[in-house]
Amino acid sequence: MAKAHICLSFIILLYISSAGHFMRVNAQSQGYWCVAKPGTTTKQLQSNLDYACSEIIDCQVVSTGGTCYSPDNLYNMASVAMNLYYQAEGRYFGNCHFQGSGIIAITDPSYGSCKYQFNK
Repeated sequence: MAKAHICLSFIILLYISSAGHFMRVNAQSQGYWCVAKPGTTTKQLQSNLDYACSEIIDCQVVSTGGTCYSPDNLYNMASVAMNLYYQAEGRYFGNCHFQGSGIIAITDPSYGSCKYQFNK
């Protein structure tokens, strides 16, 4: 019984000591990007794009003439904007929620001349 208490105490201590860090992604060891979940509705993608670009971030990259502008691919444009927001606001899981339509990618989603921002 004493061993169980010691083990449980250790687990609780470990949890308490790491509680301030579990919501923050450790971005120094690898990259983390925010993208739209596959299957997200067009309405939600447009909402995410509008929200992210109405904030303090610069969405020129997904505007006409931008390197990630693709009027035929709302999924990619919304993902780029969502990632800009995620990077600008700090890479916390909550900054990629977008009403449940965001997901964290650990592989750089950049394609062609469209480079997803990553702040170190």
